[in-house]
Amino acid sequence: MSDFITTAFVQDYKNTVMMLAQQQDSRIRPLVTSDTYKGKAGKAVEQFGTTTAQKRTSRHADTPLIDTNQDARWVFPTDYEWATLVDDQDKLRMAIDPTSPLARAGAFAMARAMDDEILGALYGTSKTGENGTTSTSFDTSGQVVGPNIGGTNTGLNVAKLREVRRIFMANNLDLDAEQPTMLVTSKEHDALFAETQVTSLLFNDRPVLVDGKISQFMGINFKHIEFGSSVFSNSASMLNGSNRYAPVFLPSAMHLGVWEDMVAQMSKRDDKGYATQIYLRMTIGATRIDEKRIIRVECV
Repeated sequence: MSDFITTAFVQDYKNTVMMLAQQQDSRIRPLVTSDTYKGKAGKAVEQFGTTTAQKRTSRHADTPLIDTNQDARWVFPTDYEWATLVDDQDKLRMAIDPTSPLARAGAFAMARAMDDEILGALYGTSKTGENGTTSTSFDTSGQVVGPNIGGTNTGLNVAKLREVRRIFMANNLDLDAEQPTMLVTSKEHDALFAETQVTSLLFNDRPVLVDGKISQFMGINFKHIEFGSSVFSNSASMLNGSNRYAPVFLPSAMHLGVWEDMVAQMSKRDDKGYATQIYLRMTIGATRIDEKRIIRVECV
């Protein structure tokens, strides 16, 4: 046998692609209202306040003219993009074409960016007024469930969920027409496992724990998202020292504005040795619509 035959040997790698563990979709987009926009800003909603009817005390009295508080909530666009290059020489050295898996990884990153935009708007400053020049802060006085509800420095528990429903009801919100959703990390979800009232059939007419996951309890839906991870730039807004904020909101509480939904393009770059460029972009913005429809639950 020729001593040089080994130069013809190749390494046998399987044509298998595995995406590493990561959030692959937008968890929050389906939970909020959304609309499309053009221009430098969009008016997400016209808001009308509470009024009181007046008794008629005499015949032929003057018609009462009752002022109604009116406001507007605005959303502003933010551009996102993602790109990478694949050399033709790289394809020759691999048993697979990496173009498609890399495009998928980019799409995952863009979906997480959409959630990140909404996370930043949950407790951020919203723009209101005729032209969107007035700043409105989150209501930290009436829309917060503190860490000591149900015990000193506790995690998510039934007492905090009861307080959530009490606040929503006190705000005269119809929880039958709109079901609230709570965003929970693995920590909050695990804390609910310790609550007997959640997992025991003695307190529930149907199983709450299905396939090892708690999806709904007390009329509140639970959506898992690890918003404390490094992939979310707004994760700091969900933390306060050792406390984590678990937001609970109605669909009408948050709004996603879409100027351009996710667009993907592939092209040859003659300035980069004719490498294939994978490029994704989108233009979106998010805002809080109504402070009374969102609650911040603080969990240790």
